[in-house]
This record gives sequence, C-alpha cells and structure tokens, in this order.
Amino acid sequence: MSLEDLFCDVDDFCRLFLPAWHRRLLTGGTRQRKRTSRLTLGEIMTILTYFHQSQYRHFKAFYLLHLCRHCRGEFPNLLSYSRFVALIPTALMPMCIYLHTRRGQDTGIAFVDATSLVVCHNRRIHSHQVFKQVARRGKTSMGWFYGFKLHLVVNDRGELLAFRITPGNVDDREPVPELTQGLTGKLIGDRGYIAHRLFHELWERGLRLITKIRRNMHNKLMPMVDKLLLRKRAIIETINDQIKSIQQIEHTRHRSVVNAMVNVLAALVAYTHQPRKPSLNLSQNELNMLTHSE
Repeated sequence: MSLEDLFCDVDDFCRLFLPAWHRRLLTGGTRQRKRTSRLTLGEIMTILTYFHQSQYRHFKAFYLLHLCRHCRGEFPNLLSYSRFVALIPTALMPMCIYLHTRRGQDTGIAFVDATSLVVCHNRRIHSHQVFKQVARRGKTSMGWFYGFKLHLVVNDRGELLAFRITPGNVDDREPVPELTQGLTGKLIGDRGYIAHRLFHELWERGLRLITKIRRNMHNKLMPMVDKLLLRKRAIIETINDQIKSIQQIEHTRHRSVVNAMVNVLAALVAYTHQPRKPSLNLSQNELNMLTHSE
C-alpha cells in the first residue's frame, strides 16, 4: 500500500472518529491550555504505521534518515524527533479503534495462537525498570522469556479477527472466550488450548475447538477434514513470524509502556494493510464443505 493511500485511509477514519471522541471525553472542570500540534493525528498515525511497512529496524533512524530527508513533501510540518516521540501517546486510543475497523470477515474457519513479546534479555530481568509493573515471566516452546503474550485469531485468508496483549505468565487458554466473541464454525489451535471446560463453553456458542491430542490422552476418531485443517495451522505461525520479522512488533529498546503498546498496534495495522497475506486460498464451495462437515 502506498503512503498516499495509507494516509487517505487513516485521515478518513480520523475525520469521523475525532469529533465523536471529543464529545465523549470527560473533563476535570478546569480550563486548560491546549496547544495544537503542527502534525495532525492522521499524520502521526500514518508515520507510525509507515515505519512498520519500511525496511528500517529502528524508528529513530527511520524518522531522521528517511522521513526528514525524503518525505518533506508529504509531511511539510515535521517536528523534531524528541517532540514527535512525546506525541506518540496521543495515538494510543485512536490507533486501537482504527485497528478494530480493520477487522477481517468471519468465514467459519479461524486459527488461534499466542506468541511472546520479549522486552529484555533474561539476564537483565532484575535490573529492568520500564515494564517492571506489567511484564511477567512466561514460557513458550522456545523457552523462558520476560514480557508479554500477543494472542491472535485470524481467518483462513490471513485477516486479523481479534487480538489481546497479556502478561507473559497468562495461560494461552484464558483470553480465548473473549477473543472469539461472535465467531462461529471451527477454531483450530495447538495442544496448549486443550481444556474440557473451554471446549464446551465454545461449543455452546456454536464454535468448535479443534486441536491435536497429547501423548498421554486416548486417541479419538476425527473427521479427515478436521485433520486437514490441523495441518494448515502453520498459517498463523507464519503470520506471527511476519509481524516479528517484517513489521518489527518486538524489540527491547522501549522507554515507555504507552509507546510500546502504540508500537504493537501500529505493527498490527501495518499487517492488515499488507496486500498479500498468508492464505489457504479456499473457494466458497471448499469453505462450505470444511465448515459444514462433521
């Protein structure tokens, strides 16, 4: 997606969202001076998203070496780097709402997975201060880490359906009922989502949880269609790898919790604008066969 198209889409959202948001904001009863920034909120959100579409791994280098040198025509009112960083928290709520407007379609087939968001090396856990109150130790198949977990639900087209950010010690199954609100059909996950109570809770809502079994569990007959869907679960693992390696959603240089959350949201927004996403390339007839088979 080009920079111009990205800005137009974000700016159209801001024109609708900001008036409604300002009408509902609570005030403390005292009048405060509000300086209008030279950069609009739409421009701030566009720059944050555009960074995750670029090849730069460090935002400071992207801002100083790319934006300030080559994008003066698109952003004539660019601020200093330190001033722009101070404005990033203003994009937290609008970026979150905008990401929800980028939600994909419920096709009847969904994949769920969780990935780690590391905030520091394990050797620096005791001296780490930025996320001390919110980050926790967790464990994945790759080992122990310190930080957060990003829980994603995507459809067979690779479109984002839902997401949650939790501390690293939260069980993968805990956010699933909230993540899958409104979804029907089949939900494919790994062995970490096996839970009798979770299965029945989702089943009552019309959502069937499909996972492989553990080694110490009795084998049960499973339709061939469900076995084929389990083999396609790598689609969400590919998405997790892309948002880490391409969208740069994870790094250990944050100095603010709010700015770190904005970085995650901007990376997810950049992924939703990605023209080619991992997909199963299913036709409507194939989709109907997979969702209605028992």
